[in-house]
Amino acid sequence: MAARALPTAGHDGLEQSYRATRGLSEALVAPLSDADATVQPMPDASPAKWHLAHTSWFFESFVLRDHVPGYRAYDARFAYLFNSYYEAEGARHARDRRGMLTRPGLDELLAWRAHVDSALLAALPGLAEPARDLVTLGIHHEQQHQELILTDILALFAENPLAPAVWDHPRAQPAPLPPPLGWIKGREGVVEIGHDGQGFGFDCEGPRHAVLLHPHALADRLVTNAEWRMFMEDGGYHRPEYWLSDGWAWRQHERIEAPLYWRQDDEGGWQGFALDGLHPLHPAAAVSHISFYEADAYARWAGARLPTEAEWESAAAAIDPASGNQLDRAGPVRPRAAPPGAGLRQMFGDVWQWTGSAFLPYPGFRPAEGAVGEYNGKFMSGQCVLRGASCATPRGHSRASYRNFFHPWQRWQFSGLRLAKDL
Repeated sequence: MAARALPTAGHDGLEQSYRATRGLSEALVAPLSDADATVQPMPDASPAKWHLAHTSWFFESFVLRDHVPGYRAYDARFAYLFNSYYEAEGARHARDRRGMLTRPGLDELLAWRAHVDSALLAALPGLAEPARDLVTLGIHHEQQHQELILTDILALFAENPLAPAVWDHPRAQPAPLPPPLGWIKGREGVVEIGHDGQGFGFDCEGPRHAVLLHPHALADRLVTNAEWRMFMEDGGYHRPEYWLSDGWAWRQHERIEAPLYWRQDDEGGWQGFALDGLHPLHPAAAVSHISFYEADAYARWAGARLPTEAEWESAAAAIDPASGNQLDRAGPVRPRAAPPGAGLRQMFGDVWQWTGSAFLPYPGFRPAEGAVGEYNGKFMSGQCVLRGASCATPRGHSRASYRNFFHPWQRWQFSGLRLAKDL
């Protein structure tokens, strides 16, 4: 499938962001067949074409329907198929049955995207500020789904015994192993965290508020595949003293022995499955596709702990969030080794970093009015916060205050860890 080029015109910054975002989504699915884009490998993952459709539904519903007089939906039936979890928008197709939607086909959904793009770009110059804010929200929402497109395709292709590649890519030479972990003393005392109101931020990133940080230090880089293998070889997956009770029960029930997508070969070595197929594990690369339970167990084994989200954010505040190994274009992505140097490295990019913090509302949090108020607030129960960005996060999407969140057993995202310790 060839990616569609949006017609170029105008110099509005919001327009350019919209065009770039919509174009990247279609470039990410360009190598896929209709079948590739339809199948759902597990309930947590969605088909690639569903992501393309859902993001169009978002713009059509919250911008075009609500703010452009006379706009008519491309197909009124699509609202039921491609609403995700917005109760205020009515009934919807079950999440775990999205892979049953063989119709509409990929070509028709791309035609719908073109229809939405044409209508929105025509209306954009005349939209009032509240509607333009919704376009901005929709862009950031679609960037989140771009990362999900990649992680969900990876989950799908990993189920194929042929280990197919989405993109063929020359294999880089593995980087040398880094020096042992160093420790960087963190800020202590009363500090402020949360979105500062400058530029875009999701509602769950605020309000900005004061927190008390006790003396602590953060590791200067992420944990590597080689270090994770030491944990495994020391029996880490079979020693309950390192595991939370729920985590140990999960590990036993699911028979977890290694990070997701690790495959042991006939000689006892390990390979990793990625978007460019099966390859030998790079020992120096950041370990990825681990759950909170695994990250927490490793930290205990290492005599350390996971950082709190406040510790992480206070350290990241002075670091460029667009730095590091993040998504710039369609193609294979994978975590890399830490770059050489001193100080905190890999704060953004490579993998999302599990913290020891639960995803809870900040003091004074209030969800927005209407359906968009369901975006984050109703998920503030039973989930853990991850910070930073990954190799599949569109560059420019994240920031120091960004709060990603998943259930503690989920590991199909590019998720890893950075250690912390008390001083």
